[in-house]
Amino acid sequence: MNTVKTTLNKVANPAHILEVGMGFWASKTLLTAIKLEVFTLLGDNLLHGEEIRTRLQLHERGFYDFMDTLVTLQFLQRERIGYSSFYENTEETALFLDKNKPSYIGGILEMANDRLYKFWGDLEEALRTGKPQNEVKYTGKPVFEAIYTQPEVLQQFMNGMAGVQKGNFAALAEKFPFEQYRSLADIGGANALLSISVATQHPHLQITSLDLPPVEPIALKNVEKAGLTHQITVSSLDMMSQDFPKAEVITMGNILHDWGVADKKKLIQKAYDALPENGALVVIENIIDDERRHNAFGLMMSLNMLIETEGGFDYTLAEFNQWAIGAGFRSTAKIHLTGPASAVVAYK
Repeated sequence: MNTVKTTLNKVANPAHILEVGMGFWASKTLLTAIKLEVFTLLGDNLLHGEEIRTRLQLHERGFYDFMDTLVTLQFLQRERIGYSSFYENTEETALFLDKNKPSYIGGILEMANDRLYKFWGDLEEALRTGKPQNEVKYTGKPVFEAIYTQPEVLQQFMNGMAGVQKGNFAALAEKFPFEQYRSLADIGGANALLSISVATQHPHLQITSLDLPPVEPIALKNVEKAGLTHQITVSSLDMMSQDFPKAEVITMGNILHDWGVADKKKLIQKAYDALPENGALVVIENIIDDERRHNAFGLMMSLNMLIETEGGFDYTLAEFNQWAIGAGFRSTAKIHLTGPASAVVAYK
């Protein structure tokens, strides 16, 4: 007993439990600041607190608690205190949370605020039932059907995916040897961001970005804006019912984790059948480490798939290797991209 008490006195500390258990306080503070466009308003400027409050049309009660919480969470910097306060962005929030900059990644966080936050409130029910807790729970429609039939929700979803994947796709374009190949088909290409990122660095590649018909106009607009219509073709594809087009490289960004094991295997097999000998399937996900001890974001993304899909989940390289070898691929490899994200590659 004395040994236990001594150990507790020296080691045990409830701080981490409280920080995570009440973590939704910090999360909602940041998400609300993004929703209110606090970081966009500040931009590269130092603004007086009252100017910020007036321009955002916020009540005086709680305003300085809100702003100073953002300071303590290291999302803002402050000079002076109270009604004399001036605020400015940190280097990170100025770069990544100002909507006026191309480096903005807040789209995924806007979606988290407007969609995911309330759905995650039903995580317990998801764990008990194994059923999605998103739009399908209320409409009976599969999640992508529900999203794709609402233009505003679809645009927010596309913006969210673009923000979180931009760095990963740029890293992939640098790290994967695309110079060895001549053609690429991006399955589930969404707004064509992966295609644009790769095409910009590898002008010799001919690329096709494929997704469901409602997404095609969004992708085409982005390709045109990038001036890459000579290199990127935008087309429609129902990945589950149609064959994949022939290409030397097939990519899937955040696609496989949407599906259960049987459908994952089906998509990998489709890719194998469409690739030539020495072709490559490249899958970008938050790949969970094989020991399932380190990539907390990947594991929580898998929980998000529980919330969002009928059977989806994130996975390890070992699991991907098993599915890919089973489809006929000769070998697999993992390429770290940014943060918790990696590309797993299957070579034919």
